[in-house]
Amino acid sequence: MPAILEAAVMAAEEEAAVEAAMAELAALLAPAAGEAARAGAAEAALALSGSPAGRRLLAGRPAALSALLELAAGPGPPAARHAQACLVNVSAEPAARGPLLAALPALLGLLPGGPACGVLANLCRERGAARRVLRGLRERGCGLAPLLQALGEPRPPPQLGPLLCNLSQLPEGRRGLLDRSRCSVQRLLPFTQYKDSTVHRRGVVGALRNCCFEYGESPRPSCSAPRWPAALATGLTASWPTLPALPGAGSWPGRTGGSRLLAGRDLASFLAAGVVLRLRPLTATKPGRRVVREKGTYLVLRELHGWEREPDVLAACENLIQVLIGDEPGPGMENLLEVTVPEEVERELRRRDREDEERWRQERREAGGSTPSPQ
Repeated sequence: MPAILEAAVMAAEEEAAVEAAMAELAALLAPAAGEAARAGAAEAALALSGSPAGRRLLAGRPAALSALLELAAGPGPPAARHAQACLVNVSAEPAARGPLLAALPALLGLLPGGPACGVLANLCRERGAARRVLRGLRERGCGLAPLLQALGEPRPPPQLGPLLCNLSQLPEGRRGLLDRSRCSVQRLLPFTQYKDSTVHRRGVVGALRNCCFEYGESPRPSCSAPRWPAALATGLTASWPTLPALPGAGSWPGRTGGSRLLAGRDLASFLAAGVVLRLRPLTATKPGRRVVREKGTYLVLRELHGWEREPDVLAACENLIQVLIGDEPGPGMENLLEVTVPEEVERELRRRDREDEERWRQERREAGGSTPSPQ
């Protein structure tokens, strides 16, 4: 037999063996198999989902996914736990999206459990799926309420943050998070300093960043501004109310090597960028600028600017500082988001931003690829 035919026969036999094994696994997951057999099959499925190839195999078996969903909602703790963890893994595969969304009511019934949040977070990476999940939550009559209530638990599930982040990619998701009647933003803001779970913290910061796109629904500056600078100032030795206010207009000296005020900080640039980005809409109006100034934000931004390494975050800090220390706009221009910038001015500003970034990168290369940072 030619080698190519022999290889084809072996591949076909291997594929048939895989199909037979998957059919057997699906049968063992079914209710007729008995509790002990189903628990063992769920554990085997979880092990299989630990590899990309295994996840693809499970994602292509709707019967197995349906049985896993039934187990996940069942009373047997070990089997349910294994099934839920397996579904979290498999939900990362695009092929699993259809079967899992078809069982959306069952998944929503498991909220706000961590595994259910994880499955839905994976599904909601795609906007169409996120829209279906939001619609399903509304049809249950509770909307985002179960997710927001879970934020009040002593240890919220780590997957909750990513789920809220992915739901907030849609306008309706952002509006739900910015609903003032629920005080949603006030519930989210403390988690910008959450140390127990980086996954949850990054997800919450991502959700808050997305909410910046809903300018018309932005929370009141007086409610949200105090916590935003505090999110940057975690670890400051000075008490927050005593931080000095802004210097005189135009007195900011530009980039420096930073001081020791933020020494020992391990603040991710993603978090810093999210906080700075959220402060920017608050400074769009005159009342917002007044509140942000009164909270001593300048000092925190100045220290972050000296410590930060990412050009995008540095540029955002500089822009925000210039707004805070600059003169107030004239009549009719108090709301910066409603000011029309001439095209030639916008082009010039973009050109200067590019030059500043390139100059900063050049300085970094000349310094041997390092940036001064607190010790």
